Amino acid sequence: MIKNVSVIGAGTMGNGIAHVFAQHHFNVTLIDISENQLQKAITNISKNIDRQIAKELLNEDQKAAILQRIQTHTDIRKA
Repeated sequence: MIKNVSVIGAGTMGNGIAHVFAQHHFNVTLIDISENQLQKAITNISKNIDRQIAKELLNEDQKAAILQRIQTHTDIRKA
């Protein structure tokens, strides 16, 4: 059973894919050459989860767990 996934590219699609996998209990490695883009991706994912919380689809504990399941790397070899 697959429990770990890697997503290459932290743009709009990449961070959305990482978010969905992490929300469904996968450990995610999000890889991009830009540390700045990785930070933007995590911020975007956090904001998207906040919208889900506002709609009462998720809670703060679930948000924390989702974000914990996402690791970021700028070096694909180390990831």
